[in-house]
Amino acid sequence: MENYTKTSTDFILLGLFPSSRVGLVLFILIIPIFLMALAGNLSMVLLILLDAHLHTPMYVLLSQLSLMDLMYISTTVPKMASGFLSGNKSISFIGCGFQAFCFVALACSEGLILMSMSYDHYVAICFPLHYPIRMNRRVCVLMILGSWVTGAVNSCAHTVYILRIPYCRSRAIDHFFCDVPAMLTLACGDTRVHEYTVFLSTVVFLLVPFIVIVFSYGKVLLAVYRMRSREGRKKGYSTCSSHLTVVTFYIAPFAYTYLHPKSLRSPAEDKVLAVFYTIFTPMLNPVIYSLRNKEVTGALGRVSEKFCSVKM
Repeated sequence: MENYTKTSTDFILLGLFPSSRVGLVLFILIIPIFLMALAGNLSMVLLILLDAHLHTPMYVLLSQLSLMDLMYISTTVPKMASGFLSGNKSISFIGCGFQAFCFVALACSEGLILMSMSYDHYVAICFPLHYPIRMNRRVCVLMILGSWVTGAVNSCAHTVYILRIPYCRSRAIDHFFCDVPAMLTLACGDTRVHEYTVFLSTVVFLLVPFIVIVFSYGKVLLAVYRMRSREGRKKGYSTCSSHLTVVTFYIAPFAYTYLHPKSLRSPAEDKVLAVFYTIFTPMLNPVIYSLRNKEVTGALGRVSEKFCSVKM
């Protein structure tokens, strides 16, 4: 490996699993989760696109979350899987930069979309009469464009930096994808300034949205508590708790990893935590946000009937 890293600009992704039977078993467990995430998120994107009843701000934002999760998990898992199966763990310099760009852009954009979705729920429950004004089509489009563009611009800054800094140590990245903090540990020069920018980006794109999400759902829970209908309260509590659980499942390990001082970080711990926000959360989102929703199941029935009638 040493000779390889000295004569090539490629990086080596050490991967998630050890090359042993235990690693093979863990790999076999991950693949069904990956396929479920792909199928669930792709189904949600297509369902919301095809059914006119779901062309509302709530479901348009949800379609963007599913699209991000679909791209998100496709950015990391296929390369990790091919490296494990083939034994070829190298990734080109440009390929690594592209993967890092996609990962950071999608991670930041998803935090903003989750915040937008919580605001949508907050307005719908707490200000139902103002909902058509506060969450009109223009506002929804601006939220979506703002999330994508802001995430991409932030990611560009980080990607340009990691592609320009010199790497004089081993080019073996102790991760299963090109993670910016993991790459910074291989750099020659002083990277403290960029570590501060990573910290700042984590605060802006993860912690701030999380605070807004908690505040929004706190207001929603208060409104639900005041409902007279026991069934309505039960449904409201169930929805809010499940949404908050998934958001915490995504943001908490992400923030813990990226806000942790470099001197206290453990590559093994970072990789385990990364599984939560890169693999498990994209699999859970379609289930929590969509498949338990009566409007979504109703839309699924309508779209299925439409396709069956066309075939006949």
